[in-house]
Amino acid sequence: MSAPHLLAQSGDEFEAPGLHIFEWGPLFPGGPSWLDWLTKPVLIVALAGLLLVVFAWRAFGNAQLVPRGVQNVGEVAYLFVRDQVARPMIGKDGDRWMGFLFTTFFFVLFMNLAGVVPVLQLPVPSHIAFPIVLAAFVYVLMIFLSIKNQGFVGYFKNMMFPPGLPKPLYVILAPIEFLSNIILRPFTHSVRLFANMFAGHLLLAFFSTVAWWFLVEKLTPLGAGVGVVGFLMTIVMTGFEIFVQSLQAFIFVLLAASYIGGALHPEH
Repeated sequence: MSAPHLLAQSGDEFEAPGLHIFEWGPLFPGGPSWLDWLTKPVLIVALAGLLLVVFAWRAFGNAQLVPRGVQNVGEVAYLFVRDQVARPMIGKDGDRWMGFLFTTFFFVLFMNLAGVVPVLQLPVPSHIAFPIVLAAFVYVLMIFLSIKNQGFVGYFKNMMFPPGLPKPLYVILAPIEFLSNIILRPFTHSVRLFANMFAGHLLLAFFSTVAWWFLVEKLTPLGAGVGVVGFLMTIVMTGFEIFVQSLQAFIFVLLAASYIGGALHPEH
């Protein structure tokens, strides 16, 4: 974290980082107005997409019978998504969806990991707009596949009135299922990713600010211990954040696969 970005000073008092660390204006504030859309989050999204394309091209563009280098990494990653996400969640049709699931997983992962990359230092999903767009795409895809495979009436019937239950129970269950699947699903899908990236970035900013303030900005014998704690916690939280960033990318694509699987195979 850069000091100017993280320190909010009021005289000589320490002030913890707040919501201002998520506010990014245009990359070229003095430039033409038509470039105002180009902000740091948008740049990171573009870099994540470019990195994904380069990774896939290097891994699978000229695949060899005996893999090595990036192809090794790509094949291990492909098998991981296929065996841990696609096939368990979608079943026999899982392999057909590997292109979508593989790219979604690594696109979200790269955007998340930008939060611990020097200079970038921002997990893009900590801005709610980005996970909402991803979740909305999955949601529209789920609705489309559900209606295509089950029919309009069949989809709502299978969703709201699962067979084998006492009929009076449907009075309670049907509206709950409708609310959960049609109204809340895209919200919960996006907020889960957003909340974890938002909280993790804020914690990293706090501990790195503590370290900078007490070890560099206002170094004193008494405050040095606090600064050392902040420095050590920054290291610990960085490692933990990498784990959470990877886990949340996995959970996001796992839920997407489960929604696709439910649309294709409502009997399960």
